[in-house]
Amino acid sequence: MSSKGEILKRIKLNQPDLVSELPDLNLLGSEQFDVLETYKTVLKGIGGDPVEVADYNEIINYIKSNYNLEKRVITTLPELSEIASLDWKTVDPHSLQDVELTVVKAHFGVAENSGLWVTDDILGQRVAPFIAQYLAIIVHKSDLVPTMQQAYQRIGNMEYGFGTFIAGPSKTADIEQSLVLGAHGARGLIVFLLD
Repeated sequence: MSSKGEILKRIKLNQPDLVSELPDLNLLGSEQFDVLETYKTVLKGIGGDPVEVADYNEIINYIKSNYNLEKRVITTLPELSEIASLDWKTVDPHSLQDVELTVVKAHFGVAENSGLWVTDDILGQRVAPFIAQYLAIIVHKSDLVPTMQQAYQRIGNMEYGFGTFIAGPSKTADIEQSLVLGAHGARGLIVFLLD
């Protein structure tokens, strides 16, 4: 037998016992804290802006007041058709290069890192949140979970082709060790926290 074969044989003979039960991870995230306040604090800390709203009319008014509606605004939400285009979901993704603001809705958010879970079925096109100059994501306050442990429990049985957590605007600090927002994605993120 070759020396390689002898080494592999010894490794096979020296295996640890199999553990039949996985550890209980329910301790993770069991600490009590104000989920909404934690979410807002973390989001601000990474460059995002939380905005609490009661309904879609408040979102429309906020966007009218803070964004140039002369520029291209797209959404997947019929409730926002007054201010944003809905007819872009089947166009060539390259034609979205001039989008100023994309507005989508998240399945849920995570307080500990301000991540928002989005999937291809609610994005319209996968590129939509990453190609726009600015991104707005709507999430119900009741859909905020404390930690990633609870987040992964929620997505464990979901069916989706593409999913990602988005937290804050695009950022990098590797250019002369200066924080740059919008280096490779949205320059700003507004999270509308809906009642």
